[in-house]
Amino acid sequence: MRIGELADTVGVTTRTVRHYHHQGLLPEPERLANGYRSYTLRHVVVLARIRRLAELGLGLAEVRDVLADEAGKELAEVLEELDADLARQEAAIRERRTRLRALLASEGGLPPEGPVSPELAELFAGMGDVSGSPMAVRDREMLATLESTVPPEERAGLVASLRGALGSPEAVARAHRAYALLDELVDVGADDPRVAEAAGVLAEAMPADLVPEEGVDLDFDHSILRALYADFAPGQAEAIRQAMEIVSRGRRS
Repeated sequence: MRIGELADTVGVTTRTVRHYHHQGLLPEPERLANGYRSYTLRHVVVLARIRRLAELGLGLAEVRDVLADEAGKELAEVLEELDADLARQEAAIRERRTRLRALLASEGGLPPEGPVSPELAELFAGMGDVSGSPMAVRDREMLATLESTVPPEERAGLVASLRGALGSPEAVARAHRAYALLDELVDVGADDPRVAEAAGVLAEAMPADLVPEEGVDLDFDHSILRALYADFAPGQAEAIRQAMEIVSRGRRS
């Protein structure tokens, strides 16, 4: 039979047959005098088996091991490994779906910074609409980034710290006041007299345990802080630095 007939019989394309030839999975048939390949029943059997193994999820290298006479693994062993791998994938998919359902069920809907954890989404919802404050929007973006970059074992502590800082109407009002003062510093220098007031209000709104206890010194390896300061206007960056220093001194005392 010709290559098209072989492909139709097994239910694959001629391109797939040629690919299996190239990969060494399907033996090349003899050629007739006219140059055409002549496939036999044996090719049908082997190609059908390759298709069945591939549909089970085996990679081509694993299929090759199963087909080879000198294969180091029996088919049953390969399939057991495949079953264990699929079980791990299935568990991971279930976990992801659980997280997605929790996100979709979050009160107030998904925040624009999402996806974030349901706990952080709840805190964001409790802060109300912050779209009118560029500083508030940026702060929420940074909090969402922080949550996604800390180790999993530290996320619960992070959310607990934020809940302590933003978990009451008074705390939320204080945060909004800090955002408003920082927004006013967008066009001023670091020596503007309003910087100190903004720093004081911001220090009261900051979660203390998220500020380095050893102090804030850009001469050391605080690459994240350097990037943070570089993203703000000079007056805003100085207010944030002073606020962190105030909180740091409080932790040391």
